Amino acid sequence: MEKDKKVTALYCRLSKDDGSNSESLSIRTQKAMLMEYATRNGFGNCQYYVDDGYSGTNSDRPAFQELLDDIREGKVATVITKDYCAIIGLNQKDLENQGILA
Repeated sequence: MEKDKKVTALYCRLSKDDGSNSESLSIRTQKAMLMEYATRNGFGNCQYYVDDGYSGTNSDRPAFQELLDDIREGKVATVITKDYCAIIGLNQKDLENQGILA
């Protein structure tokens, strides 16, 4: 696959559904932030991967698995996320408790 055909993956995740009938406010905010960052920094061909209402402590999330598959298949050039905790399911307090952050 040609480099310019690869996607910029914008990954969003929220552990708890906020009760909204559609996409949660946090996910909408993450999407806007990620697209703004990608655009400002010259990343094109963006594609969202969204797990709304999925805990990061479980890697069996539909969009995360799709993202991993697309990476393995060479479809993804770059992954951008608001916070790496969206991927690994830990927050700053978890990292501090594990001695990873001070």
